[in-house]
Amino acid sequence: MNLDAVVVGGGLHGCSAALQLALRKLRCLVIEKDTVGRHASGVNAGGVRRLDRDPAEIPLSVAAMEMWWAIAELVGDDCGFRLSGQIKIAQNETELAVLEERARLVRSLGYEHEEPVGANELFRLVPALSRHCVGGLVAREDGFAQPYQTTKAFRDKAASLGVRFLEGTRVLGVERKAGDWIAETDRGRFAAPVLVNCAGGWGDAIAAATGDPVPFEVVAPMMMVSARLPPFLTPVVGAAGRKLSFKQMDNGTVVIGGGHFGGADAEAGTTSLDFRALAESARTVAELFPIMRGASIVRCWAGLEGFVADGLPVIGPGTGEPGIYHAFGFSTHGFQLGPAVGRIVADLVTRGESDLPIEPFRIDRFAKPPSAVPHPSAGSG
Repeated sequence: MNLDAVVVGGGLHGCSAALQLALRKLRCLVIEKDTVGRHASGVNAGGVRRLDRDPAEIPLSVAAMEMWWAIAELVGDDCGFRLSGQIKIAQNETELAVLEERARLVRSLGYEHEEPVGANELFRLVPALSRHCVGGLVAREDGFAQPYQTTKAFRDKAASLGVRFLEGTRVLGVERKAGDWIAETDRGRFAAPVLVNCAGGWGDAIAAATGDPVPFEVVAPMMMVSARLPPFLTPVVGAAGRKLSFKQMDNGTVVIGGGHFGGADAEAGTTSLDFRALAESARTVAELFPIMRGASIVRCWAGLEGFVADGLPVIGPGTGEPGIYHAFGFSTHGFQLGPAVGRIVADLVTRGESDLPIEPFRIDRFAKPPSAVPHPSAGSG
């Protein structure tokens, strides 16, 4: 098999990178140990948000949002994208002051997408919200999409351009030899001058094998979905002082997430649910949305995700042998970035540079002895 690039990992970022490489006429193989979208990419909260991003991520998030607004033109599928708006609510004046300071920071960086609102506008946007809330921070042109539909759309578009997908295939090791990266798998060896590490919760193993270890933890963000309810909510709602990602789908069901974690077993590729944490999430929802107090939860789940010590992803070239590029460790908030990350990877491979600022995401930022990995914070895509 004559290849220009091997991509390890068939999640959204791997499929996006493969698509962008194919658009640049590179021959590409994606190796996925399970099935495309099996883990975090297919089961996350689906948030398509610029709201409350780390300042280092804002330029990438803004670029990605422009791609989301035209997502059907890129992949031939609307990916279930809805321009619903996203809002983070404040339950007291202290929280509101924090959100207002956040809006000032974003404006000082040259962006206008985050807008503080008072109680009147908050309740106009979210009329079902408990009346003890005092205001919020809104990004009116953010939204949400369907995670698995999105990942499959990127996969199908990439395949239509000639990308090969090898699912159910585990990478056992990688090495650089005679100008190529060799991926040793349980179904043979595959060689190409370029290796792209989009291995998600297993990205640290690939990075370490190429000489770039990172402080890393595998986590299992949990989600719940309710039975159908009459329409009562348009924006995606988060909270300044609570773990929450809350939205109502077109069919009336309500999807609840936002940062409670179950058990994660990366070796087995499995998760377990923490029902006490799920109960806490349900209490939060009931307190903030009285309509939910009689709702029934019909399903709960969790997906495996990689969390990097500083909460920022790893994006960019490796520091040792040439031809290795990393895009992993999105720390529970990588879904919205997927389209832009694929473009960044392809630009690095074909031009040696990106027009987006990726310096904060260099893998060698961990060259000094790392501190302990902190407990992951909430993220919603």
